[in-house]
Amino acid sequence: MQEPVSGFGIGLRSEHYGDFIAAPQPVDWLEVISENYLVAGGKPLYHLDRIRRDYPMVMHGVSLSIGGSDPLDHAYLQQLRCLAERIQPAWVSDHLCWTGTSSLNLHDLLPLPYTEACLRHLVPRVQQVQEMLGRPLVLENVSSYVRYRADEMSEWEFIAELVRRSGCGLLLDVNNVYVSSVNHGFVAHAFIDAMPAAAVRQIHLAGHEDHGTYLIDTHDHPVCDAVWDLYAYTVNRLGPLPAMIERDDDIPPLELLLAELDTARSIARTAAGDARRAA
Repeated sequence: MQEPVSGFGIGLRSEHYGDFIAAPQPVDWLEVISENYLVAGGKPLYHLDRIRRDYPMVMHGVSLSIGGSDPLDHAYLQQLRCLAERIQPAWVSDHLCWTGTSSLNLHDLLPLPYTEACLRHLVPRVQQVQEMLGRPLVLENVSSYVRYRADEMSEWEFIAELVRRSGCGLLLDVNNVYVSSVNHGFVAHAFIDAMPAAAVRQIHLAGHEDHGTYLIDTHDHPVCDAVWDLYAYTVNRLGPLPAMIERDDDIPPLELLLAELDTARSIARTAAGDARRAA
């Protein structure tokens, strides 16, 4: 049975398995990287099953390549479905991107051209994934470093139209919005304002590397002040949503991530209060 999630979570990483098994932790839910558990057995699944007894979960993948030109990988989707049936996540998410071709995986989350042709390509693929998984698909906006000359609309217009046509949900990565806004020179608030609020299921918060004239989404730093400010604006605009801290490299002790999560709680509480007073 799927358990709904609300409140504040973190990404489950192997470095913290022992912490979650040893004692209850002050998190409301956990996000797992799907590809880490697409195995028949072994320690990853053992730990996942043990921790799943105590925490609701969501699944987050990196291999779907929903925007790719190759046919969808049915074997991969079947593995995803089996894992979802095993842990009953609140939802299954991946990225609105492409990652390569059948002969070459670029191991990166590459942006799509924001065109009508790309929308027509994506919509049936989203619907196919949802049919194969037997549940809605949630897609995340990626950070980007290049744009296409063929673009016919902004990223936020493209995302809103995809939601309208396909019925998919959204994972709004606030850090990715900020990174892309700096790299491409758009106003991050405009992106947040354009999000279809009813479709947003979850928020990601993470750190990045600052190279002066550009930013790189690395998930190896604490959340910076500018991203916290954008998160406060997001809560004020969209209301309280399940939010989590992502950390994928230079992973600190759990207590440091929990301290960041407390910051998210405090900001959300203040922003929600401000929104109520304004209303």
